[in-house]
Amino acid sequence: MRKLEQTSKSIGSSAHMITTARVPADKPVRIAFSLDESPDDDAPENSFPLAFPELDQQLQPLPPCHDSQESMQVYKQHCKIAEEYHEVKKEIALLEERKKELIARLEQVEKESMDAAQLAKEYAELTEENRTLKLAQTQCVEQLEKLRIQYQKRQGSS
Repeated sequence: MRKLEQTSKSIGSSAHMITTARVPADKPVRIAFSLDESPDDDAPENSFPLAFPELDQQLQPLPPCHDSQESMQVYKQHCKIAEEYHEVKKEIALLEERKKELIARLEQVEKESMDAAQLAKEYAELTEENRTLKLAQTQCVEQLEKLRIQYQKRQGSS
C-alpha cells in the first residue's frame, strides 16, 4: 500500500486544523474536517455512523453539531422518525405478504365454490334427466303391458 503524504495547516488564532492527503487519481477521496480541536478519531462521522443503511441517502439523519443542544435534539428526533419509518416499512411488507396469502386463499375458495356450484348444477341436471328417464321407463313399461294384453287377446281369439 502506498504511503500518503499528509499536510497540516493552522489557520488564524483559533487553531483550526485541515488535514489533506495525496492519493492516486483513480482512488475515491473522502474529505473530512472538524472545527473543534478533538482528534480525528472522534470525528462526527465515527460517532454517528449510518444507523439506517436501508434508508435512501436523502432520508439519512445528518450528524448533529455537537455544540448545539437543538441540533442534538433534532438528530435524535430524526433517528426516532427513521426508526418508525423503518418499522412502518417492515409492517407494510408483512401486510403486503399477508394480502398476497389472503388473495391466494380467496381465489382457492372461489375456485372451490365454483366447483361446488358446477357440481350442484350438474347434480340438478342429472336429477332432472333421471326423473325424465324414469318417467319414460314407466311409460314404456305401461305401453309394453298394453301390447302384451293386446297380443294375448289376439292369440286367444284366433
